[in-house]
Amino acid sequence: MKFTKMAGAVLLTLACASFSVFAAPKQVKVSFWHIGTAATDKAFYQGVVDEYEKAHPDVTIDVTILENESFKSKLTTVMQSGNPPDVFHSWGGGTLAEYAKAGLLKDITKDVKGTAWGNSMAPGVWEVYSYKGKVYGAPFDMGAITFWYNKDLLAKVGYKTFPTDWDEFIVMVKKLRAAGITPIALAAGDKWPAMHFWSYLALRLGGGQLFQDTFTGKNTKGFEDPSFVKAGQMFFDLVSIKAFQDGFLGARQSDGAALVANGQAAMELMGQWAPNVQKDSATDKIGLGDRLGCAPFPAIKGGKGKVTDVIGGGNGMAIGKNASKEAVDFLKFLTNKENNAKYATVAGIIPTVKGADYGIKDPNAKLVKGVVDQCTFFQLYLDQFLSPAAGGAVNDNVQTILAGTSTPAQACAAIQNAYEQ
Repeated sequence: MKFTKMAGAVLLTLACASFSVFAAPKQVKVSFWHIGTAATDKAFYQGVVDEYEKAHPDVTIDVTILENESFKSKLTTVMQSGNPPDVFHSWGGGTLAEYAKAGLLKDITKDVKGTAWGNSMAPGVWEVYSYKGKVYGAPFDMGAITFWYNKDLLAKVGYKTFPTDWDEFIVMVKKLRAAGITPIALAAGDKWPAMHFWSYLALRLGGGQLFQDTFTGKNTKGFEDPSFVKAGQMFFDLVSIKAFQDGFLGARQSDGAALVANGQAAMELMGQWAPNVQKDSATDKIGLGDRLGCAPFPAIKGGKGKVTDVIGGGNGMAIGKNASKEAVDFLKFLTNKENNAKYATVAGIIPTVKGADYGIKDPNAKLVKGVVDQCTFFQLYLDQFLSPAAGGAVNDNVQTILAGTSTPAQACAAIQNAYEQ
């Protein structure tokens, strides 16, 4: 009898061990939202998902693909419900900070700082996805707002290189207009392209310190500082010399891109995506090719800013508050050197991972990378850096300056009021 009990115990132990060894692992689901609607983007993301799932059979990545504006709308809805996706597209900055402040994001600082993942990128790019020293996401693409110009049209008025001085830039604009060429394509109907113009003028006048002091409160005048007001006046002055195309106040990004791509405008101030949008918007679907040049925003005599001070940004992914460790691991995989370089090759992004530069095939992207690599100060786009409400106020009020419905001083006061709220 004693032997039988012992034998039974042994058999039970073996059975339990057998069950432990052969039981199927618990399936983990990770929700993943991205905005890569182009065929190349879809293929890239699906390839990453397939590769990860193959290496981790216990993980299923549930992919949702949304167009930019639809993504923003749907994300707002799920955030209000308190149930964010596990991994989702993010531009970082103020919107990410708002979500972090509301407890809707997962703190992944321990996974980033002091680790191989964290060291794979420059500290500055991680800051765009941080709030109060804690990290809530990872960047994979970081570029700059620059002038994209038609080399042939500038050559017609005597310029082989793009001006690095604002006074000379104005001379060039006037020469282009006199030659019957639209100097600058501006998509002010979308508001944010105009915001970049005003932001750069303020940065060149006041330097990076102006922005830092404004955001820390050290600059008690905030956006009513004379540099911001003067930037508004200088921007409006461009309207008086007919620097922009007819109807610029209602133009959309694709409209401005088409003017440059079709040789009807000499330049546009736009991000690293400009060449691709121009190509898609061109009548021949080819664009300017090697006739397209890239140059930083000119310096202003007497200003505190440098030509190497950059306004830019890019793309990344944030982590929702309910994300599992598998979701964080998937984000690590998505942003490793191999995948970052691969995405640079297929989508023309500016990779953030060190050593992923070999993936840059587009010469235009290399031009932007050169601007970013030489930057002495980097400021995330204001409408992304600030809270959604304040960022929206910047976009709205800059447009009122161009429309002449507000003076620069009035517009800056309205921006400051929204910022204080």
